[in-house]
Amino acid sequence: MAFNFFKKKEDKETKKSSRYKELTVRKVINATADSIIIEFEKPEWEMTYTAGQFLTLITDIDGESVRRAYSLCTSPLVDDYPAVTVKRVQNGKMSNHLNDNLKEGDKLQVLEPMGNFTTTVEASKKRHLIMFAGGSGITPMMGISKSILHAEPDSIISLIYANRNLESVIFKKEFDELEDQYEGRMHVIHILDDAPINWQGESGLLNEEMLKKILDRIPNWGNDQTQYLMCGPEGMMKNVEIYLDNFGVDKSNVFKESFVQGTIDKAEKKAPESKGGEEYEVTILFDGEEHKFPVPAGKTILETALDLDIDLPFSCQSGLCTACRGKLLSGTVEMEEDEGLSEAEKEEGFVLNCVGHPTSNDVKIEIG
Repeated sequence: MAFNFFKKKEDKETKKSSRYKELTVRKVINATADSIIIEFEKPEWEMTYTAGQFLTLITDIDGESVRRAYSLCTSPLVDDYPAVTVKRVQNGKMSNHLNDNLKEGDKLQVLEPMGNFTTTVEASKKRHLIMFAGGSGITPMMGISKSILHAEPDSIISLIYANRNLESVIFKKEFDELEDQYEGRMHVIHILDDAPINWQGESGLLNEEMLKKILDRIPNWGNDQTQYLMCGPEGMMKNVEIYLDNFGVDKSNVFKESFVQGTIDKAEKKAPESKGGEEYEVTILFDGEEHKFPVPAGKTILETALDLDIDLPFSCQSGLCTACRGKLLSGTVEMEEDEGLSEAEKEEGFVLNCVGHPTSNDVKIEIG
């Protein structure tokens, strides 16, 4: 009788643990003075990913379980081992811990690769990918570049890569090698805010004037054959978005990935006002289970679920990485931040639970 009584709980714990995987560190490479590349051993579990996706790393730091999302910098079509890049962030708990302490042989708990900043690779495609990257926003671009150059012989890439100075450029050597290996198909334009005296590349900020100067000199394949990818600081991406919009680029050909929180801190973001401060009931469908719970005014759906020990997927908790994404089947949800979702995802009814507040009593969300 005791076995039967606890079976449901045991099944739930088994299902919960199966969502978490383990990776062993094969190598830690110093990419720059403030960033590392973490290369992992091939795991025993089947790890499948697409270039441009991210891994959520989970570890205990000072007795607290901390998780952060880091983009894979590798291509499953080219690289034998998966790897992520971690740039040190001022006061960043995880990034500083990994940069200071991680070593070969260490094990990290992870969630399986996620993310929609990807592109379908097909040998028959002929297209021009124009990439805009700033700082560590280069990470997913490296994996995507490798996949495209390897598997689409008629496609070309133009990368516009902005950094503070020469010492902060991640993957400088690797992109130089790709330019040599795929001569005529890979073209990198470096922009430094603080350039050395003998610098041969561009210097300054990636503003409207710089964008016009650069885009005027790269091949123009027309809107039908050109796709634009961007990843980096919000200010840089906003400049690029505005310029491309004014230039008449179709939004369906523009793809972006946000790495860092915007100018409004999560603590300063205003949750939607509930009528009379009331709470709304939410139903979450996840992993074959249905969870019903009331969400108090001012609380997000994810915060409430975690308070109730409901183990929903999440990573950044800022509305950027989309690890917590779910499809709204009924009801209404208001989000503090929706930058992580594409226009198509918004139209299809996807919401982000980490920044989502229910605004009706019939909210039902399906995750996965």
